[in-house]
Amino acid sequence: MHSFLIIFATILVAEFGDKTQLATLLFATSGQHSPAVVFAAVIGALSVTTAAAVMVGTLGSAFLTTVPLKLIAGIGFILIGLWTIYEHFTPV
Repeated sequence: MHSFLIIFATILVAEFGDKTQLATLLFATSGQHSPAVVFAAVIGALSVTTAAAVMVGTLGSAFLTTVPLKLIAGIGFILIGLWTIYEHFTPV
């Protein structure tokens, strides 16, 4: 139960205010979709991506221990941020 609570709390805090939640908010406020449809679609999508992450992590755990995952993830997030800033200032 302790492991569950640590994982739950970590993911809960990490997900607050991320782009997935913002996209969900936009779908819910558009008025084109019922709240139940938005909720079901988001839960389905998050379940599939989470299952894929668990599967890849489990299968690749022998190889991933030699790769600096935090560094790779950090560089990836920085690149995504820089791309987002570039797109913001690029004229359409």
